[in-house]
Amino acid sequence: MSGAIQVVIVSRTLCYEINISSYLVIIMDAVYYNGQYHTYEDYSMTELLYMVGLANQPEKFSDSKCVLMCQNSKKSYYLKFLNDMLPVESHLDHCLHDHFNAEIVTKTIENKQDAIDFITWTFLYRRLPKNPNYYNLKGTSNSHISDSLSDLVENTLNMLEQAKCIQIIDEYYVSPLNLGMIAAYFYISFTTVEVFNLSIKEKTKVRGILEIISNSTEFGNIIIRYREVNVLKQLCDKLPNQLKSQKFNDPRVKTNLLLNAYLNRLSLSAELNKDINDIVPIATRLAHACVDVITSNAWLKPAIAAMELAQMLTQAVNPSDHYLKQLPHSTQGLIERAKEMGINSVFDLLEMEDDDRNKLLQMDRAKLNDVAQFCNYYPSIEISYDISEKSPIVGDTVSVDVTMERDNDIDGLAPPVVAPFYPATRKDEGWWLVIGEPELNTILAVKRVTVHASAKVKLDFIAPSPGKHDLKLYFICDSYLGADQEFDFKIYSTPDSMNGDEVEAKRPKLIVINVFTFFVILSLLYGQGG
Repeated sequence: MSGAIQVVIVSRTLCYEINISSYLVIIMDAVYYNGQYHTYEDYSMTELLYMVGLANQPEKFSDSKCVLMCQNSKKSYYLKFLNDMLPVESHLDHCLHDHFNAEIVTKTIENKQDAIDFITWTFLYRRLPKNPNYYNLKGTSNSHISDSLSDLVENTLNMLEQAKCIQIIDEYYVSPLNLGMIAAYFYISFTTVEVFNLSIKEKTKVRGILEIISNSTEFGNIIIRYREVNVLKQLCDKLPNQLKSQKFNDPRVKTNLLLNAYLNRLSLSAELNKDINDIVPIATRLAHACVDVITSNAWLKPAIAAMELAQMLTQAVNPSDHYLKQLPHSTQGLIERAKEMGINSVFDLLEMEDDDRNKLLQMDRAKLNDVAQFCNYYPSIEISYDISEKSPIVGDTVSVDVTMERDNDIDGLAPPVVAPFYPATRKDEGWWLVIGEPELNTILAVKRVTVHASAKVKLDFIAPSPGKHDLKLYFICDSYLGADQEFDFKIYSTPDSMNGDEVEAKRPKLIVINVFTFFVILSLLYGQGG
């Protein structure tokens, strides 16, 4: 506003993010390079009109100017769209699956007729008779539009059913399934949750989950800039455990490389850092969705791996990194000193004497204040639990009451997460409570909780097969490494007295009794005859 900035040069992708205007805007050509297909493509008219609109400073100048530099053959084309009204059409038919899935989950749509009624309230329905060729309609009569909507609804619902997001009952009624609920809750594509369900296996580890997340539909539109393929190849050479022969013009390969670069805290260009700021919050949300998909299959180890990935994405660390790497202004020298002094966690750091702590950190006062805030906000939670029945009958419900007490709440609320590298301005802390049997890689119960000053949660699960079961109660954070807690307990499941095995065991005894009775009767008869 003071006029200190005279010239600003921005790329096409940043035009929506700058909050400035000028009396003169120069658009240097109206094409951009699409690295995925190795072609140059025209700016969309929406983008172009937005750029033209930045030439606007009525409080200083009575008029403004925009200069568009383009090929002479396209001059009449741009003049037409700049001077005439811009036609607006609906693209709802391209993404109707996710809309239907969300409405089915909320029970707004319960059958196919409801789905058709839903479309009649949309802009798509209004545009169908106005521009039938755009929507591939054969005619504009009521029967043509009705047939088109019926086919659209039928195909959309069938694809959702194939993805196991919904269930079609009696070829008319629809009801949501677990995958559909997960997709609606986390606001992700139905194809993404389908990929999670098909790709994640019971032995999948953190790196595998990260690669699966990178292949999500949400990252299909990550741009590949001009000559960026060479930059990605160089980045791949710097990263460990990466295939050197990859398709670097694939947005999903780029996403995977950038996520690994983020976890390794590599220095990147401003444009790649901008991409990381867009990718990481989405990847964190997808990691939470992965947890729900995995727990639906009752797999313990990959579920914990997905939870650890959520921690890693928040703090920008690898699973093998030292816990003190989460500290603000942490350096490799600090990590080496911590290893020499036997400091392995944030809690160890808090228990140190002041002189020893200063010797370890070696920071100025401003940086020490940042570290102090991190330590004050680092979760310190006391856990207690009570098991309703340690010797349950197979098939009975076992309840575990868990009580959580926080020591460092702020006015009864959980403090915000301190994550210096996380792109979002604020992130709230969350936890998973899990009861599992590590030996069988099985989850018996899981619940996501938020702990402010205190919280009480009941976990219910069905008593497993007869015998002793070594179980664990996991308390896992989604934002910090080293804050997790584990508790071991045992239950001894006993068989139901009325089950088939015991009935079979009793049958031989009944037969013996009957034979004995038969011989007693015979002896009495022969005794009377004598």
